[in-house]
Amino acid sequence: MQRENGGTVEAGTGTLVLAGLPIGQDDDAPPRLREALEDAAIIAAEDTRRLRQFAARIGVRLGGTAGARVVSYYDANERRRAEELLDDLRAGRDVLVVTDAGMPGVSDPGYRLVTACVEAGVRVTAIPGPSAVTTALVLSGLPTDRFCFEGFPPRKGLDTRLTELAAERRTMVFFESPHRLAATLAAMARVFGEDRRAAVCRELTKTYEEVRRAPLGELAAWAAGEVRGEITIVVAGAVEGERHRTPEELAAAVAAREAEGVARKQAIQEVARRLGVPKREVYDAVHRA
Repeated sequence: MQRENGGTVEAGTGTLVLAGLPIGQDDDAPPRLREALEDAAIIAAEDTRRLRQFAARIGVRLGGTAGARVVSYYDANERRRAEELLDDLRAGRDVLVVTDAGMPGVSDPGYRLVTACVEAGVRVTAIPGPSAVTTALVLSGLPTDRFCFEGFPPRKGLDTRLTELAAERRTMVFFESPHRLAATLAAMARVFGEDRRAAVCRELTKTYEEVRRAPLGELAAWAAGEVRGEITIVVAGAVEGERHRTPEELAAAVAAREAEGVARKQAIQEVARRLGVPKREVYDAVHRA
């Protein structure tokens, strides 16, 4: 066995390669990605049809003259496929993993396979590529020195999750689907405050790229119309004392936690801690409500 970056790698195993694909422009594909697609014997793709179309557009033959075995690897079959791919890796065969755009494992399939490889002593490496997370962050005009990625906001318990983030000081980056954008921005304006700075980045690097920078209240009103494309939301972190929480907001935050089965006393403590508000103030707001 060999040791790599503090871990143990089994001799004779293959290498798992995670490759980032362009998020919009095919010309953003780096030379290493082209070489990996041409040299690969096994490619696991989120959408095999889209991968073949992408390869054709950039003039790459998957697997070169020998051809590659291309298998689907998406949310519904991720667990089963990860086991099959791990068997290939243990047998000494390299596996290239790609998703439709961006980096595998970032709100896309890949995490389970990486975890299994780490546990099995299989080497894992990456061919980095463009990321909607960092692209949106630097285009937002918001602080970039400290940030966190929150992925897709939950469909259920959205207000509760946002309440947990209300006191977050780092810039926050979210993904969202077009048909849920208006509701999510409205919830953010309600929980974070309508004056919190934010940016909605749409169709990044593509022909119709658009970045709207405005307070959350204005963005929520704009999103009430039809918005299409791939969406990334960037929200400024909280600033101490930037906005006083109303009793109604405090009571609503506690009620949201109670609706999830949390005892009132614990809910009051959690809301006070997350929002940086004295516990007595939250207690009084709940009982007045």
